[in-house]
Amino acid sequence: MVYGIAVRMGFITAQNLPPSMALDFSLSSTNLQSRRSDLVFVVNPRGANGTTGKEWKKLLPFLRSRLSSDCNICESFTSGPCHATDITREAIREGANAVIAVGGDGTLHEVVNGFFWQGEPVSSQSEKSAHTTALGLIPLGTGSDFSRTFGWKNDPYEAVERIVKGLRSRVDVGLITAEDKEPHYFINVADIHLSAKAGYYAARYKKFGKLCYVIGALQAFMGHKNVDLRVKIDDSDWMNYSQVTALCIGNAKYFGGGMKITPNAYPSNGNLEVVVLQDFKWYDFILKLHKLYNGTHLSVRNVSSKSVRSIEVEQIDEGDAIYIQSDGEHLGFLPRKLRIIPGAIEMLT
Repeated sequence: MVYGIAVRMGFITAQNLPPSMALDFSLSSTNLQSRRSDLVFVVNPRGANGTTGKEWKKLLPFLRSRLSSDCNICESFTSGPCHATDITREAIREGANAVIAVGGDGTLHEVVNGFFWQGEPVSSQSEKSAHTTALGLIPLGTGSDFSRTFGWKNDPYEAVERIVKGLRSRVDVGLITAEDKEPHYFINVADIHLSAKAGYYAARYKKFGKLCYVIGALQAFMGHKNVDLRVKIDDSDWMNYSQVTALCIGNAKYFGGGMKITPNAYPSNGNLEVVVLQDFKWYDFILKLHKLYNGTHLSVRNVSSKSVRSIEVEQIDEGDAIYIQSDGEHLGFLPRKLRIIPGAIEMLT
């Protein structure tokens, strides 16, 4: 592999580097007495059909003008799947003050997973580090559903102002586990069956922007069948849910490009909201789509909602595998157990 490092305009840039090389270079190349001002920006340059990379270049002068001169701004460009996770882990171990996801919900998802390793939080290896690495977000991707829960505009300049203020608050994170699989984390919404299948297909059409969600949904409907699921909530007895169309587990409110699917969820209340849609037909989505977007669908027949700390889901009958995704990322198939980790991460809010 060929590595290249360039220093320009007071910024350290690492293109297609292993996270350790990128960060070791940036930290050793400064005379900062403290690493508390190290801000690592994890950029997906190919996000939104390359728009993320272009907008990030435009944003850099404003970012530099708003941050004080003692801030060490480290750019790390992702080169493929899970690279953002690796960059984040190394940044935390090096004692970074904050890791900021620059992109859409997919980039944020990978960065959140970087805060953990083998089921445990990643911690700084620096003896001088007296702080916790915070999570930040600059929305520059196809989807920015997580930020909607906080009422944030899809405005990168506004996001920079949040970073400048440096205010932190604890947010919950969801944990997804399955036998013989590595634990997986989500910060927004996990979902099962039709919506997860739609997300799986939508990822293939991201070049069409937000229209990819519509295309994905149409393709998921082809050959779709409602299924019976077995569910265990908060370690209680197993219950059967018949003719499930979709089951959504929210740490936040929105998914699928602005659909307010779990309207009572909030990422600091210590719970997940589970919303189950049962026995929906294709025309139900057309007739009730506006309710799904404005969050009033909980009053619709065959829709139920429950606040939980944990939930296990498995399919009852043998048949086609049931899709599951989290934060718009395909994770595989059932069975899965999901639970909340209250206050797992400090976030710049």
